[in-house]
Amino acid sequence: MTDEAAAPPRVVTVLLVDDHAVVREGCRRLLECGDDIRVIAEAGTGEDGCRLFESHRPDVVVMDVGLPGIGGIEAARRILARDSAARILMFSMHEDVVFSSRALQVGARGYVTKSSASDVLTEAVRVVADGRLYISREMAQELAVRMVPGSHHPLHALSAREFEVFRLLVAGHPIAEIARLLSLSCKTVANHQSNIRAKLDTSTGAQLVRMAMTHGVLSATSMPEAVPGAR
Repeated sequence: MTDEAAAPPRVVTVLLVDDHAVVREGCRRLLECGDDIRVIAEAGTGEDGCRLFESHRPDVVVMDVGLPGIGGIEAARRILARDSAARILMFSMHEDVVFSSRALQVGARGYVTKSSASDVLTEAVRVVADGRLYISREMAQELAVRMVPGSHHPLHALSAREFEVFRLLVAGHPIAEIARLLSLSCKTVANHQSNIRAKLDTSTGAQLVRMAMTHGVLSATSMPEAVPGAR
């Protein structure tokens, strides 16, 4: 009686989406240190990430939140609209809970900050590939605090679509460009802008920018020279 050959270990395939080539290279090397994870494709934009997901069908998408053009959260929403079983792990420099909560709201299966220990990303990819949710202990505690009655974060008043329009507005994109990026009409984007200002109790683009800077959506170094509709 001969022993059957042992089944080869499962290899988790990954699509990396980040606009910085150096970050992608670092993530690839980190993830492929073991023999159970393989990066099969890389993208530098959300649009390319959506396209490569269709052609490669990876087990896990590791998606940066702060992508140029459509952000990582919008890209995740588009991928999940095409395939609700897609497993997406958001990877971001943003530690504010507003980003993790938005990512989970659209259907991401995990959220890891770039300041996390080097082994956290690998662990998170394995957990998400198994169909489980990965949230760091610190992020989970912060999310729990936000759920306590009486706690308030103004950006949570925005819908997922309004948050994406808000992110693009404060980055300096004009309404026509936002409409093109999000496949919406200019009128719809203008309506979203009005709703955003009402919900955030702001009347100018400059106030929106200050709100974005206060809550970590926009840093001083990435602040646009002018915001459409700032007057």
